[in-house]
Amino acid sequence: MARRPLPRILSNGTAAITRGRELTRSAVDSATDVLHPLITIARGLRRLAAAGRRKWVDTPKDKRGPLLFFVASVLLVVALVPYGPGFALIALMGAAAWMGHERTARARTGPDEPQAQRLQCLYEALVPYFSVPDDPAPLFTHGGEWDKAFPSYEFDDTGRISRLVVRYPAYFTDGEAEARARIEQLLHAKSGRGREYHFAWNEEGNELTVAVLPPLPTDIAAQRFVTAPGETVLGFTDETGVQRTLPVADGEGHRDVPPVVWRTGIRSTEPHLLVAGQPGSGTTTLLRSVALQALQYGDVLIVEGSGTGDYACLTGREGVLAIECGLAGALASLEWAAHETERRLIAANRARQAGHPPPEDTRRPLWILFDRPSVLGHLAAADGRDDPQALLHVPLRHGRAANVTVVVADQLDCLEALSDSVRQHTRARVVLGPALPDQLEEVLGTRPATTPTAEVPPGRGYARLGPGPVLRLQVPATPDPYDDATSEAHRLAVMDLLPDYSTPADAAAADEEVPEELPETIAGAEPVPAES
Repeated sequence: MARRPLPRILSNGTAAITRGRELTRSAVDSATDVLHPLITIARGLRRLAAAGRRKWVDTPKDKRGPLLFFVASVLLVVALVPYGPGFALIALMGAAAWMGHERTARARTGPDEPQAQRLQCLYEALVPYFSVPDDPAPLFTHGGEWDKAFPSYEFDDTGRISRLVVRYPAYFTDGEAEARARIEQLLHAKSGRGREYHFAWNEEGNELTVAVLPPLPTDIAAQRFVTAPGETVLGFTDETGVQRTLPVADGEGHRDVPPVVWRTGIRSTEPHLLVAGQPGSGTTTLLRSVALQALQYGDVLIVEGSGTGDYACLTGREGVLAIECGLAGALASLEWAAHETERRLIAANRARQAGHPPPEDTRRPLWILFDRPSVLGHLAAADGRDDPQALLHVPLRHGRAANVTVVVADQLDCLEALSDSVRQHTRARVVLGPALPDQLEEVLGTRPATTPTAEVPPGRGYARLGPGPVLRLQVPATPDPYDDATSEAHRLAVMDLLPDYSTPADAAAADEEVPEELPETIAGAEPVPAES
């Protein structure tokens, strides 16, 4: 049976239908524009009629008669006056056009009186910094207008400034860190303390944008993050700081948050990490979080200088090589780590020269976590022994090629006790807790573009990976599950991430199957003669 062709309207009439729709739409738009006055007048007549009907309904019945008499009298007078009906019709059309006009609420174009007063005070405070006596047309003058200096501004619900654009003269030394720090400190004080502000300097356009940053989330607990091998999540930051998000569990649901991902391994440019902070700022929490993530793909060696047992939950777990708290154990473990780094380098070099892939034991990552090295260094000096930090020279210098990563954490007031190798090779830096701008610059290499606050939650600070920008950081909640102050939810979250307990060598040998019948002879021993 032959296939019947489709009708022409369905086969090749799509373009004609589209053109017809466009023509119809254009005709409707043109008719709407032409008939817009008539539509407006008709809408006004309808609204006038509705208003008259409401007036008639609201009038009491005993007063409707006098109202009708008054309306009739007005109509009679209009009819008897020369040209009265024409003028009445024109007045009716004008009233209908006025009532039918679509009115849009005018948006407030300027600040109210308290906001304007706040902007004027901020303008007056900036005059000594943005003005010179020789300027013929100063932008900032005492008693001047702030509208030219502040082209854009926003306020929050409390009436405080949430975003402000400051236009400053071209001769201001915006390239000097001290001059910029003075302006940032002044804006922070005048705009409202207790909040974090981000300062974006546009040297080409002579503009400074000040924005209030929202607080970072503190309710993210430890969990398995969606990362590749060699990636470690240090914490979470602002959406504008990174170009990546990670899904995290938030109670019963999930949400995407921007992380601070530290990449380690052979191709890493920042293979080692230095963490500094005040007591109770969360440095141990960060190292515990790093250890739980590192145990997923490698082995971990922990040296705890404080000796408080903050890593007791990792004792005897798979992948945990040792947890040393004493000076003798720390020296022995770090010496083994230095020899292991050299062994890995030699094995990888021999395999590469022979044209073979690196051995399996050299590709498995080895992590060295050293918490509070200044304490052990003080004990070693008192005992006349070498500083344990001296044994970190080889892992720090050759750790990237040997797939060995070193993480060092200490307090801000003990940074001068760190060795030159630690300072030189730890290019990834983290500062937690409250810190002065000079301390942040000493550790991170530059000052952050935000104003640190005096009171911050535990695990809150800044991170800088190599020569990158300084990012705000909030470490995921990873407390000690053996601590009585730990909540049940956080304790279970950490316990779920712990590896299984490892089986000791003597226990594994005891578990081996013992043969039912012993052989008559044992290798290396003489046979026992049979009894006659």
